[in-house]
Amino acid sequence: MVSAISKPAARAGVFGIGLEAYWAQFPELKERLEGYQRHVEEQIGRWATVVSCGLVDTAPEAQAAGRRFAEERVDLIFCYVGTYATSSQVLPAVQEAKVPVVVLNLQPVAALDYENADTGEWLANCSACCVPEISNAFERSGVDFNVVSGMLYGDEEAWGEIEEWCNAAGVVGALRGSRFGFLGHTYPGMLDMYSDFTMHHAQLGLHVEMLEMDDLEEHLNGASDEAVAAKVEEARETFDVDESVDPGDLEWAARVSVGLDGLVEEADLDALAYYYRGTSGSRYERIGAGMILGNSLLTARGIPASGEGDLKNAVAMKIMDSLGAGGSYTEFYAMDFDEGFLLMGHDGPGHIAISDRKPILRGLGVYHGKAGHGVSVEFSVKTGPITIFGVTQTRDGRLKMLAAEGESLPGPTLRIGNTNSRLRFALPPAAFMTAWCEQGPTHHCALGTGHQAGTLGKVARLLDLEFQKVA
Repeated sequence: MVSAISKPAARAGVFGIGLEAYWAQFPELKERLEGYQRHVEEQIGRWATVVSCGLVDTAPEAQAAGRRFAEERVDLIFCYVGTYATSSQVLPAVQEAKVPVVVLNLQPVAALDYENADTGEWLANCSACCVPEISNAFERSGVDFNVVSGMLYGDEEAWGEIEEWCNAAGVVGALRGSRFGFLGHTYPGMLDMYSDFTMHHAQLGLHVEMLEMDDLEEHLNGASDEAVAAKVEEARETFDVDESVDPGDLEWAARVSVGLDGLVEEADLDALAYYYRGTSGSRYERIGAGMILGNSLLTARGIPASGEGDLKNAVAMKIMDSLGAGGSYTEFYAMDFDEGFLLMGHDGPGHIAISDRKPILRGLGVYHGKAGHGVSVEFSVKTGPITIFGVTQTRDGRLKMLAAEGESLPGPTLRIGNTNSRLRFALPPAAFMTAWCEQGPTHHCALGTGHQAGTLGKVARLLDLEFQKVA
């Protein structure tokens, strides 16, 4: 059965800052700041695993914090600015871990009581004082940093930004060291999808595991009749099986699905890009034609499968899935000028966990542009807010990310055994297509639920990649 989507939790280093010289001068100040920091850590703890180094008020303490953050292998560091501190006692806390930093400029009160506040009260609310100094020190030292400014309590915008940073760091942590299988080859002639595997290793920190159709065939041949029967039952529970489905084709797709499960387990895969053309009714052609069911089930349980050998889109799908948004294998189908939406979907696997109705298994006598025949998946992404997300490549060999937010609409879609959804964006269909294509996207994108562009932009920032939101 389809399992629930779960998000990976980042390891977030947190430290507060203050100036040791203040404590004797203002006896209650340190305790007050530590209380503020506990609130910060409690909030961040809702979205990440917190590694706290407490309130740092000297350069040696900053060095010790830096060593601990490096030892704990945190994904991101939050520097909470409680009051003034010199930048020399802040920089050492972030240098050794070599991860991005978010400076939290969060003021406890909306405004000071100018007639009655004393110096101690001002210092308890002067987070803005040293943020420019810290920013300059980080910039000159080559530390990637961002600043969130706002109020410590009740500021939904500021805390929403912090939540996005936590989620983005969780995605980046999940990508690093993840294993992406590449089975077969890229669809011949689709130049946008040809990809440099070393680029993915270097820029994303993932591993590409090269797989052969022989690897899959070995697991398929070892599939027991009991396992295949159980997979057929799983398919019947998960999908509405259309009368067009041939029982023999369903049994074959179930056998291939069992083989895919074995391959994923043996290779310890977190995602899969796959395609194999096959010829003249060969066994590999038959295996390739039977992969849609199994790869849809894998995608729904957090192991996204991107067809046509599109590795970049497998990355996009994995990122969206890691955000809890799904991420279904998608392309542009058609523009609807009457109702102002785009029809988007794809043949092959879909992220059936993000549909609001039971997906359909439909039998197809021909796979357009591909060899073979068999069962295919038909579903639409649930109505409501959506995001499309693409990973592409620039002319100078860098990965680039782009996203657009819109809405999935109810209404009829094509009944052709493909995934397809009615999506409306802020721009009219023609204007949106022009704006999207001006960014040099690839053929495919990942379609997920919710508005995710803010977090996706932070994922790109953490990875030092270009990001573009298309209006």
